[in-house]
Amino acid sequence: MVKAMSLVSSKNQVTIPADVMREAGLEPGDDVRIHSAGPGRVELVKTAELVDEFAGIVGSETYPPGYLDELRAGWA
Repeated sequence: MVKAMSLVSSKNQVTIPADVMREAGLEPGDDVRIHSAGPGRVELVKTAELVDEFAGIVGSETYPPGYLDELRAGWA
């Protein structure tokens, strides 16, 4: 585990050191979810992992048969 220090700016911004980014598998431009993980702790979660976490959570009974196909047809 790479450990580094950074300061919170007056605009509530923090620079994440490159070594920490690499070890976490994060790259510039990645979308992340940020939440409090307890006093003095903040956690970033790459949103691509959220897709894996929540994919398929909605059951097939949520929408009537054919509804999503009709909706998608309107996108073209």
